[in-house]
Amino acid sequence: MKMIFRKQHLAETWGKRAGYLFAYFLFTTLLYFILLLLHKLPVRWNYIHIMIVTLMVTLTGAIIKRLLK
Repeated sequence: MKMIFRKQHLAETWGKRAGYLFAYFLFTTLLYFILLLLHKLPVRWNYIHIMIVTLMVTLTGAIIKRLLK
């Protein structure tokens, strides 16, 4: 049985990146509003702080994934 690998098209690559960014901002926005409505945010925190925290979690996951390959 042969495995057939196809080259990814540029539109497919950009589509995956755009989808990932959209999902990141959607998750971050929802997390921010949930924490805001539940009064779980520190007083001086804003949306940027939540973005930094979620970005750190995302990058940590990506680094661990690469290390385990």
